[in-house]
Amino acid sequence: MLGFTNQEAVELTLKTKTAWFWSRSRQKLWNKGESSGHFLHVKKVVTDCDTDTLLYLCVPEGPTCHTGAKSCFFNDIWEETT
Repeated sequence: MLGFTNQEAVELTLKTKTAWFWSRSRQKLWNKGESSGHFLHVKKVVTDCDTDTLLYLCVPEGPTCHTGAKSCFFNDIWEETT
């Protein structure tokens, strides 16, 4: 999944070892799984080369996507065929 964070969300993620995000629509912090029980257990956090993106490597507790899918990325747009 893709989510937005801020400093407080990252600090809570590192403290609790579960993924926290900033909800732009609700304008508040949220812990992924707080209502569904499908938490993301964070095992590693890495950044890209210019440190403007974080990648949480997680073990999901149930589906990650709100649709019930394992991942939020399942809609094919294009694929090269040979």
